[in-house]
Amino acid sequence: MTQVHGNPPNTAAPGDRTGLGRLIGAGLILVSLVLLALGAYLGPYTYSSSTQGKLTVETCTVDYKYRSSTSSSSRKKTKTKWCYGTFTSTDGSTKDINAELKSDALHQRGDVIEALKTGDTSYQQDHGWTGAIAVGCVWWFGSLFPLAIGYFGTATGFSSSQAPSRRLLRACVILVAVGGIGLIVSLLVAFIA
Repeated sequence: MTQVHGNPPNTAAPGDRTGLGRLIGAGLILVSLVLLALGAYLGPYTYSSSTQGKLTVETCTVDYKYRSSTSSSSRKKTKTKWCYGTFTSTDGSTKDINAELKSDALHQRGDVIEALKTGDTSYQQDHGWTGAIAVGCVWWFGSLFPLAIGYFGTATGFSSSQAPSRRLLRACVILVAVGGIGLIVSLLVAFIA
């Protein structure tokens, strides 16, 4: 009987792993392109294609939802504030007496909230162009993370046998740094707007 000592030889060719790494890198670049498109759609496009107007509040309610946590016996409570009333567009062409929107505060009867009609029955608070561009920028700067990793992967295949050049590594680190700083600033602007 033959006895084998040590590790078996590597049966996969080095190019096989590099090719897979490059394929993963290309997939991450595609993910970053999808995030860019989502940023354009959820930010400026949604704002420009929606109907601006005002919601006159009839009533506001708070919905409580309890989620049980598997790691502890405590239940987590989330509050969602909803305001119901009449939506009237700025130009007067649209009026909906059964409008509802998720609000950031509880409003009194008769209060007027700046609102956007984004669909047939969907409404959201109007945060202006600043808020719309900030939402788009959150997605755009977030897309720089998979772009940097994907760029690195397509260039090196995530292989340790191919040492990345300093320029490539510097470019990826700069993309991640710009993405992180831009993401934080955009989130702050979106929160304030």
